[in-house]
Amino acid sequence: MKQGILVFLNGTSSSGKTSISTELINQKEILFYHLSIDDFFNNYNDFFNNKFPDEPPKEIDHQIVSQILDDSIFSVYNSTIKLLLEFGFNVIADTVIDNDKRFNEFLDLFFDQSTFFIGVICSKEELIRREQTRGDRQIGLAASQISKVYCFDEYDLEVNTEEMNPTECAEKILSFIKSNKEYSVFKKLRKRDISVS
Repeated sequence: MKQGILVFLNGTSSSGKTSISTELINQKEILFYHLSIDDFFNNYNDFFNNKFPDEPPKEIDHQIVSQILDDSIFSVYNSTIKLLLEFGFNVIADTVIDNDKRFNEFLDLFFDQSTFFIGVICSKEELIRREQTRGDRQIGLAASQISKVYCFDEYDLEVNTEEMNPTECAEKILSFIKSNKEYSVFKKLRKRDISVS
């Protein structure tokens, strides 16, 4: 059995990746499994809160928690994608890769896979409007990610979620996948040196 295909949606928070993923799955032309990094963090938080329901003996800064956990959770996320691809499943990766370490790990694992590198873009103003409408995101989070997330100058395909709705974006992606056009951008990408703030 051949390995599955990976659709890597590269975009900031609130750019529309999850909505496009839902539409790709609903189209049912290709059987996809959607893996969101948010699910991995939420599941870990649920595990931690259920296993240790009491207040911790001391408070620690959120940054320390991130330093201890984030890279490990991203590694488990990436390894899970790799495992599903080995099983022959088709996977949509819905994550935000905003630093060189995470990008390089992703590249190391998936450069030799059938990876469709899709840019999911919209304006900074629209991202801010969506954050305000959603109410579950820190205002300015997406805008702060723009320069790091969109540091690439080439994609297999770009979809603008300000100009197209999620269904139209999904249809454009499916058409590209089924067209058998070359999708080699991810294979050509080199390790990045993205400064981490």
